[in-house]
Amino acid sequence: MSIPHLIMSASTVVQLVMLLLVVGSILSWVVIFQRSIALRRAKREYSEFEESFWSGVDLNELYRDIPADDPRHGAEHIFQSGFREFNRLMPKTRNPDTVLEGVQRSMRVAWSREEDRLTQHLTFLATVASASPYIGLFGTVWGIMGSFQALSFSQQATLATVAPWIAEALIATAMGLFAAIPAVIFYNRLSNDVGRLLGKYEDFAEEFHAILYRNLQGRDSTKSVG
Repeated sequence: MSIPHLIMSASTVVQLVMLLLVVGSILSWVVIFQRSIALRRAKREYSEFEESFWSGVDLNELYRDIPADDPRHGAEHIFQSGFREFNRLMPKTRNPDTVLEGVQRSMRVAWSREEDRLTQHLTFLATVASASPYIGLFGTVWGIMGSFQALSFSQQATLATVAPWIAEALIATAMGLFAAIPAVIFYNRLSNDVGRLLGKYEDFAEEFHAILYRNLQGRDSTKSVG
């Protein structure tokens, strides 16, 4: 009646259910570690870039320090996209609103790409969290059905007759919960961290937009005085 023996002697359907749950649990832990490391790196990169951005460095110099052929992430990517569009539109139009709208669109696209990058594979965690209990419940139902069939074929109803079936049913339930609970916990935690980081990216984009707006207003005022 040991657990390994019960698993090995379980019906084929329940064994397949257990295998599916084990694979889902392993893959969910891979996603958990991968996303946790990626988010930790993204937070560190944001803090470093924010410190550099607000250190008083010239924006042109900061933009030149970013290699054009090196894809950036996070706030640095948003800054790179916005400032590139700013430099592209400035020689072509004298309308500040047109320039700022182009910059805002470019940063919005960059922000959307960052959202896709940060939320990558989180849907899989949500799927494991929601589907695993039901998959385990299917194994439970199958085991209970097996116990009733064993009772119908047995002339004397004893615990030994139905115990293996009930045990494998409960193991399937336990494995479903084992796969689902970590997925639920870390999906909520990672989703919250992603939301907060995307909020910081959005705040940075708004602040950068305001800086460019003041820059353009200052140029217009200088031209008016001249």
